[in-house]
Amino acid sequence: MAARDSPDVPPKAKRFIPLENNPDVMSSLVHNLGLSQKLSFHDVWSIDDPDMLAFVPRPAYALLLIFPVSETYEKFRVQEDQDRQEYQGHGPDEEVVWYKQTIGNACGLIGLLHGVSNGEARSYIGPDSSLSKLLSDAISLKPADRANLLYESDALESAHQSAAAGGDTAAPSADDKIDLHYVCFVKSAKNRLWEMDGRRKGPLDRGELAADEDVLSEKALNLGVRSFLKREEEAGGGELRFSLIVLSPSLD
Repeated sequence: MAARDSPDVPPKAKRFIPLENNPDVMSSLVHNLGLSQKLSFHDVWSIDDPDMLAFVPRPAYALLLIFPVSETYEKFRVQEDQDRQEYQGHGPDEEVVWYKQTIGNACGLIGLLHGVSNGEARSYIGPDSSLSKLLSDAISLKPADRANLLYESDALESAHQSAAAGGDTAAPSADDKIDLHYVCFVKSAKNRLWEMDGRRKGPLDRGELAADEDVLSEKALNLGVRSFLKREEEAGGGELRFSLIVLSPSLD
C-alpha cells in the first residue's frame, strides 16, 4: 500500500502499550477517567443467538468491534475513503465527536473514547472528572487539534498505562506491532448509527435507527457489524476472527 494511503501513525509518534481485549480492563480505564460506575463494558458472545444476547444488559450505548486488519478491510477502507474529504467537524452542533488516532497502539483507547463521548453515554461522565475536561476541551477543536489534545494529555496516558498493566495476560511492549483494530459503533441524538474509527477520514454515517433501537438492535447489527463480517466472509480470507464488547448498564 502506498504511504500516502496509509492511515497509520508515523513511526516516531508516541506509542502506548496495547490494551488487552478485556471488558474489565476497558471499564477500569473509563471509570478512572470519570465515567460513572453505572456503565461498564461487557462481552457479547453471540449476535445471532437471542438467548445469548439476552444476557447483555440493555440499552447498549456503544459497540466495539475488535478484529485483525485484513487485506479485504484495507481495500474496502481505501475504496470508501478515496473520494471523501477529511472531516473538519467541531463545535457544539457536531452530531458525533470523532477522534483521529495519532498515538501508536491506541486504537483501543480511541474506540473507548468514541463510545463514552457520544450518545446517551456522555451523560454518565462525572462533571469534574478528567474525562469531562477532556471532552469539554475537545468539542471546540477541529480534528487535528483534537488529536493533539489527546496526544498531550497526561491524564489520558496515565489512565491508559494503569489499565494496560491490569490485564489477565502479560502486557506486550509498546513497540510491538499489533494486528488487532477497534471500531466503535454509536447512536447519535438524531437516531443515526455512526461508525467511529480513528484510522478513517472521519465518522461514517451507517444509517437510521428507530428511537427505541440501540446499537445491538437487529437493524444496527445489519447496518454495522454484519455488513463488515459479510465482506470478510465473501472475500474468503481464511479464519474470521473478531470479538464484540458493548458499553451498557453495569450488572452490579
